[in-house]
Amino acid sequence: MEPDVLGPPYERQTIDLGTDDEGPVVATVVRRRAERPTGRAVLYVHGFVDYFFQTHLADFFAERGWDFYALDLRKYGRSLLPGQTPNFCRDISDYFPELDAAAEIIRKDDGHDTLLAMGHSTGGLILSLWADARRDSGTVDGLVLNSPFFDLNAPWAVRRPLAAAVARLGRRAPHRILPFGLGTVYGESIHSDHRGEWTYDLAWKPLAGFPVRAGWLNAIRTGQRRLRAGLDIQVPVLLACSTRSFRGTRWHDNATLADAVLDVEHMVRYAPRLGRHVTLARFDGGLHDLTLSGPAVRKKVFDEVGRWAEAFLAAGPTAPASADPIASDPPSTTADAAPASPGPTSSAPTAESPTDVKSTIGKAGTPENGRRGKARQLTRLEGGTSRGSEGAAKPAG
Repeated sequence: MEPDVLGPPYERQTIDLGTDDEGPVVATVVRRRAERPTGRAVLYVHGFVDYFFQTHLADFFAERGWDFYALDLRKYGRSLLPGQTPNFCRDISDYFPELDAAAEIIRKDDGHDTLLAMGHSTGGLILSLWADARRDSGTVDGLVLNSPFFDLNAPWAVRRPLAAAVARLGRRAPHRILPFGLGTVYGESIHSDHRGEWTYDLAWKPLAGFPVRAGWLNAIRTGQRRLRAGLDIQVPVLLACSTRSFRGTRWHDNATLADAVLDVEHMVRYAPRLGRHVTLARFDGGLHDLTLSGPAVRKKVFDEVGRWAEAFLAAGPTAPASADPIASDPPSTTADAAPASPGPTSSAPTAESPTDVKSTIGKAGTPENGRRGKARQLTRLEGGTSRGSEGAAKPAG
């Protein structure tokens, strides 16, 4: 390990992944040790146009005895080398070698016996597919998905027939830049130079994102189709998202209280297809990266993650050793976006939005809801009235 750009107590280790058609390839593991180690660890994976900078997230776990690890995937953030196409991949499985290597560092080299994997947006899609592929290995003990990228945020005609045509283009000309971008609304809602609280490196996470390339979109679409067909993740899963999406392409204050990148109803719709035990938690006022939401919302998010880990992992978080870092001022340090289409602005939650309520929904699996018709349980925590997941879903746009 060597010092990280975040400074002490963060350190990093470079993972050599050989070469591809653009030259040497690396990934980077960032580590923050807990003062009271407990044998538990978290592996965090960022989203598209993103890298790890959320030190308050690491603080939350470290205060509770979890060693925290974050992985900057190949061609992202710390792992982006000169001459590389930022954030590019040809298949989601391209990321499995660095995930395997990071897990080996955590379990074998550093000796942890409990590993919780946590992924945001595209990182949530990647971790879901990796956890399914490694389901018989005992690599992870639990999975937390923060606004995972399960479908394109676009009308049906774009998500299905047009995306299929683009996928064919992606196989022939993977580096072709597509004629749509990510927009700046979400970036404006989180960066401190605009309307947000957070400071991060705009070279690694540009406000308008990096160009979207056909090969990358083909990889995402292929991975999403695999997930929607039904996975068989063997460990408990917590899927957390906002209660609403913002679909405007121009700034509106509602963007500070909703997911301005993805359609949250896609996440709700496909949650039961992850595995046999999935918990769904929705948060009024949550942003796309829930951990970057306003102080009151992110405190609810972290509290729920802590309760869930205590309930479903053999060893849950201990009490914090000092003051809770979640509601404190955001740190200044050196998040995820996906192609969005214009649409109506969502309604915004108010200060009187209901607090989270809990219910448990037992749901028999069918070929539509999970392969091989296995019985699945969906535990639902939501800011409002509890409903069945399929009844809550509707197409984007």
